[in-house]
Amino acid sequence: MIKNEVSKTLHNIFRLILQMEKNANLTPNNTTSLYDYQETDINTLFSKLENTTQNYRLLYQLPTGGGKTRIFSEIANRYIQVYRHNVIVLTHRVELCNQTSATLKKLGIRNKMINSAVKTLSNKDGCNCYVAMVETLKNRIKDGLIDPNHIGLVIIDEAHHNSFQKLLGKFKNARIIGVTATPFSSDINLPMRKNYDELIVGESISTLIEKGFLAKPTTWRYDVELNSLKTGLQGDFTVSTSDELYSSPAMLELLLHAYEAHSKNKKTLIFNNGIFTSKNVCKLFTEAGYPVRHLDNHTPSAERLEILKWLKKTKGAILTSVSILTTGFDEPTIQSIILNRATTSLTLYHQMIGRGSRKLPQKKTFSITDLGNNTDRFGDWSTAIDWNQVFEHPEAYYEAMHSQSALEAHNIPSDLRSKFPNSLQLSFDVQKAHQDAIENNLKSKIVIRDSIRQHALMCIENSNNIPDALALADELDKEINWRVKQYTKCLGKVTKNYIEWVQTDYKSKLKILVQKLMQRKEMQRIAG
Repeated sequence: MIKNEVSKTLHNIFRLILQMEKNANLTPNNTTSLYDYQETDINTLFSKLENTTQNYRLLYQLPTGGGKTRIFSEIANRYIQVYRHNVIVLTHRVELCNQTSATLKKLGIRNKMINSAVKTLSNKDGCNCYVAMVETLKNRIKDGLIDPNHIGLVIIDEAHHNSFQKLLGKFKNARIIGVTATPFSSDINLPMRKNYDELIVGESISTLIEKGFLAKPTTWRYDVELNSLKTGLQGDFTVSTSDELYSSPAMLELLLHAYEAHSKNKKTLIFNNGIFTSKNVCKLFTEAGYPVRHLDNHTPSAERLEILKWLKKTKGAILTSVSILTTGFDEPTIQSIILNRATTSLTLYHQMIGRGSRKLPQKKTFSITDLGNNTDRFGDWSTAIDWNQVFEHPEAYYEAMHSQSALEAHNIPSDLRSKFPNSLQLSFDVQKAHQDAIENNLKSKIVIRDSIRQHALMCIENSNNIPDALALADELDKEINWRVKQYTKCLGKVTKNYIEWVQTDYKSKLKILVQKLMQRKEMQRIAG
């Protein structure tokens, strides 16, 4: 009881000192200054720490750009000052380790990074705070280098990563704070509520924009045909199918058009799903005469540093990347974000866009160009999300998201998609077209007419002569049969004979229209 009273007294004294510093008109650049919302959240979190039992697990949510590292570094600082117990900060990437260690040092907190080079620890170091990656710490605990029972507070950065969960049970006497912008696990079998007792929600993106802490986005959305994409074991779209789609001539042309329409001369990050695509993007912009570099997780460290320095100093620079700039990267001068990929990961969606949200005196807005229907899948980046609802009922949220993804696709085989590289739109929503026809008092057969026209356009877009175009029409045989079946479902009960007749008639009319359009195209070419 006496120990708790002493701790609370020390904490109150510490808060009084911070208030005196705040009243002294400290500038935002001063390393001890905090924004009002940051101080409010710190006080809330610290109060929870004081009034909960050991091994209580708090989860804290704050948008990318809100200053999560600054907040949990201050939590570590206060905890050490009040309780004199050791603190350990866990991250999952080297870049985050370095960033966290630097922030702690700015606050005057002596800390030591536990990496592969650290084989021993000495009391002479005088450190109360350690920064480590998960696997490294796991090995050091196994080797007896660190006793987890002597750790009072564990802070987990990017806590939505499931790799951290294996270590939480090691710290029997510690309180735990997980920090994330998106308290939602991509693995529905490992929901965050199983590992954390309570969620504390910070300011929303829209509030941070309104108060001037984040830049205001303008979003440009393009309707992209994603039917050729397939999902992998982790639930996101595979690299191979993404590379095939986003390296196609049609998508590269769309990307260049979108950049020139909305991002030209702006410092731009382009996010891709595959290295093959990113290198093709780099070639595309190089040939177009724009300053561009490529970066991926295989780029050597020295070259990566050189590229990032180039990005910082080059006006209108374009950096096309894969799997490298979503965390542990902060370049406030970024003015434009292009999502040249689709993802089913809410966390990745927020991380990618968050790279452009930093605000500067001369930068109050930034642009988002979505070439993966991600905005349709998740909503606008700044749209409010009820994180408490997501935390308590992740299954419902997961189901809603994946139902939306499922609506996107009747899966057109990738080998068929590759035969139409110059066509952006390969699918046709038969049921919607039928509903539109009914609402506009039109005959149902207009649906088949419009479908035939779209297929004919695909054939002539990807051919130079009539025989080639007719050969492509033959390639659409299975797709035509599927569309006709969808159409006859809309009509109700129809005979099999009628379905077969519509399919045959469709294919005949398609070939007639293809020949007519190709002849017109040839005449225009000769006349031109």
